[in-house]
Order: sequence, then C-alpha cells, then structure tokens
Amino acid sequence: MPSLATEPTRRAALRWLSELQVAEVPRVRVLFANHPLYADLTPAQYAEGLAWLRRMGMVTTAGRPVVQVIDGELADDSTASTVPRVLWSQSAEDVKQAIGAAGEQALLRLLREGGVPYVRHVAAESDAFGYDIAAARSVAERAHIEVKATTDPTRLVVHLTRHEYEVMAAETDWCLAAVLVGMDGNAASVATVKREWLHSAVPTDQGRNGRWESVRLTVPGCALMPGLVTEAWVVLMGALLAVGPVWGFQSSPLASA
Repeated sequence: MPSLATEPTRRAALRWLSELQVAEVPRVRVLFANHPLYADLTPAQYAEGLAWLRRMGMVTTAGRPVVQVIDGELADDSTASTVPRVLWSQSAEDVKQAIGAAGEQALLRLLREGGVPYVRHVAAESDAFGYDIAAARSVAERAHIEVKATTDPTRLVVHLTRHEYEVMAAETDWCLAAVLVGMDGNAASVATVKREWLHSAVPTDQGRNGRWESVRLTVPGCALMPGLVTEAWVVLMGALLAVGPVWGFQSSPLASA
C-alpha cells in the first residue's frame, strides 16, 4: 500500500530526482548534508524522501531516477525562493506543452498496445472537442479521455478549462487521465481522477458578471483510481503499468468490465 508523501518528503524527493540525474546517491547525500541551500530539511527527511522514491519505484536499486524532473515542475520547491519568480515565460510554457504532448503520445501507445480497437487522437485535429483522445471497444463502451501529464511523482496538479469541465458534465463517457511521463517517454503510471471529486473541487460562479474560465487543482490521493476507468468500462487496468501507484493514491485490483 503506497504511503502519502508529507510536504518535507515531497520536497526531499524532488531534490533527489533532480540531483541523481548527475551524481550518485553517496555524493548527493553529502551535498544535502553540507550545502546551506539544502539545510532547511534534516538528514532524516532526506533519507525518507529517497526511501519513498524507492518504495514508489521512482528510483532504481542502483540509484538511478525513473522520471526526469523538469525545472518548470519545481517552481513551488522551497529552493526556488533564491531565484526571481515570474508568472509566465515562453520557456516554461514550452516545457509544459512538451510534457503534455508526451503524456498524450504515451497514453495513445498504451491504448493501442492494450488492444483497444478504436483509438483516435482528436486533440491533433482540434481543441474544440474538450478532450484529447477518443477510444472505444464497442458502441456501449466508449471513452473521451482528457490527458493531464506530469513528471512529478510526488504531487498531482492539473489545470482544467471551463470547456473541458462542461464537456465532462454533459458526457458520461468523459474521463480525466493523469499520466506520469517517464524518462523514456512512456507512461510510468496512469490514474483516473474521479468525476465526483472534480465536480466538488471546481469553483462556483458568484454572479452574472463573472465566471471562471480555468482552474488549478491539486488532486488528493483519495480522488484517484489506478489505471484508466470510465463509468462503462475499465479501459486500462493498473496492472498493465510498469510502475506502482504514485501521488499518494491506493492501488486496488481492477477486473475488466
């Protein structure tokens, strides 16, 4: 059963993932213990961060990270306080789009390799659909999949547009797939965000003169299901994925509908 990372554990894990891309575990441990930039966490918290990553399968026994931390995904880490903050930059937007595109392609491959007979990448045609991928096993078993991708295994943050939300509210086939993109570009983990949680989490318009158009949501583990699941069928079981659940959700066996 996966454990939910505390905020210090999450910060330590992100730093391990970043530093292990260029150094071995003993050297990184010395860095954390001696560099003043990393003194806000204790050696025990850094040890727990590494242990958590190993339990989640995000770091191999040889100390190599499975996922690559992107700079744009570390903006909320405490070490970022030493760097001037900006609200938007083209480079950060390019990184975000690249991660999103990688997540869509990774899920397309999983669906096709998983034997789903009909798979269509509608996001490549238009943004008007309100979802990224259309998949179907039969007329009664269809899925309209909105993909939200990340390289951060410690916390799931998604941005949902008003159009995506309204399509979800109108279509029972709509589902939101969270994809953890691995260093090889494949899906290291996939989870479905529960529709009822999304309904409860979005803001409420306060009057006729204003309405929300997009929202940033931090998704708790209790709002996630392993694999890709709609109300009609289990599109991809969690057992098909190579890495155990992340983002603090609990894995449970799923049987094909």
